[in-house]
Amino acid sequence: MGKVYLVGAGLGGREGLTVRALQVLRQAEAVWIDELVDERLLVELPGQAQLWRRSGESSVQEGVLWLIQRCHEDKQVVHLKSGDPLIFGRTREEVEALTKAGCPFEILPGLSSALAGPLWAGIPLTDQHLSRTVAVLTAHELEALPWSALAQLDTLVILMGSRQRQAIAAQLVDAGIPTQRPVALIWGAGQAEQQVWVGELGELLQGKELSPSRKNPLPALLVIGEVVKLRQLVLPGIPPLPEPAPLAGKTVLVTRSEGQSEAFRQLLQAQGARILEMPTLVIQPPDSWDPLDRAIASLAQVDWLLLTSANAVSHFFARLHHHKQDSRALRGLKVAVVGSKTAATLAQYGIHPDLVPPEFVADALLEVWPQPVAGQRILFPRVQSGGRDVLVQGLRQRGAEVEEVAAYESTCPPAADAQVVAALKTGQVDILSFASSKTVQHFARLLQQAGLGPEVWDPPVQIAAIGPKTAETCVAVLGRVDIEAKEYTLEGLVEAMVSTFQSRPEPPTRR
Repeated sequence: MGKVYLVGAGLGGREGLTVRALQVLRQAEAVWIDELVDERLLVELPGQAQLWRRSGESSVQEGVLWLIQRCHEDKQVVHLKSGDPLIFGRTREEVEALTKAGCPFEILPGLSSALAGPLWAGIPLTDQHLSRTVAVLTAHELEALPWSALAQLDTLVILMGSRQRQAIAAQLVDAGIPTQRPVALIWGAGQAEQQVWVGELGELLQGKELSPSRKNPLPALLVIGEVVKLRQLVLPGIPPLPEPAPLAGKTVLVTRSEGQSEAFRQLLQAQGARILEMPTLVIQPPDSWDPLDRAIASLAQVDWLLLTSANAVSHFFARLHHHKQDSRALRGLKVAVVGSKTAATLAQYGIHPDLVPPEFVADALLEVWPQPVAGQRILFPRVQSGGRDVLVQGLRQRGAEVEEVAAYESTCPPAADAQVVAALKTGQVDILSFASSKTVQHFARLLQQAGLGPEVWDPPVQIAAIGPKTAETCVAVLGRVDIEAKEYTLEGLVEAMVSTFQSRPEPPTRR
């Protein structure tokens, strides 16, 4: 029977989970991941687990419906929530919906940032002399809070308190708290990129600019009370922060097509990066299957099958299966591929290529293609809109008969994701990553439609390309490229990013 688990993810990685929560994560079949959950936890999930994240257009109700649907499919389902599910986690609505739908569920507690966050900043919430009372509140709906009562308490912990800090300070001062009351803002509590600012309530009231560097877009926790003074006394004894990963504190924009970015996401998360996804490609069938169908019907007359992308492999074999055929239909012909990912996708169908160039670019095939070429018939299933023709022209010049047929099409989405546009506008993206020339071109088109231009990718934003052809397009369309993979794979692209930032590290600080 399916079951839903509402799991508190705490503040950070595995160390902040309960033993039970870790067991549930490792057995999960479908997981709804909240936006603020530390990406390091995703390595604990089974590789085949189905993931769902709320987009800017989806609602909490859609998420709850997703939980119910997966449960009715007899899956072990997890809603992974940051902190603790029952502290400002809107869990009651989920419980009511799950109960009504007949879904068994279990709630697993987590370390709330309200309690553990101040600890990692070295601030005790209670003290025999300075704090006998603590209140936890959220900065949403400030007008509904009893400020005169809150002003009588020793310590206040306010979640999501950074953006509303001036309004909060005004309410507290009006309620009688002196402007000299110590305060602390904690960004990224308990994580490698944690930053802490300590000051007085009056500084918040004045609207002093206190934001951390643009490289730490995490929400802040606001602590108000005399216990903030004890920070320096307690600091040496608190648990150490996690070791910063090479890309910790960096936000990478992934522009791969929807449904094909998960492997890249996992590679980046393993290096500590935060991910924003804005698919710039929509993969769909070609306008007509007729050319590919005719080519499949005459496979017996083909000498070579040329595949230059994983999309070409999957769409070619999907069409082969549509005609009730499988890899046995390729008996007698040879297969050439470009790239390790293409070869790996091909291996899923039980076929190992006869020819793979040492460099993962199509043009490199010309240098290693076995002679003689003249008179050979080469079937080339490819994207309908085409691409570079150097390889095709080179083979034809040597006398080969190259038949290009559309196996799929890649188009530009109608509009950019609103959340990503907002992040780009406010400088919350550190690296723009591109795995093909089309992703660069479509990215620029989508941003133009959103009213954005080169200011979005001005330094210090880094532009990263998977290989020389994509790098050329970055230069032509965006004006430059900063990071280029030496090995033209997703792994190589991540390695190039890591190498770039390790050469000029920016260590996080507690203060």
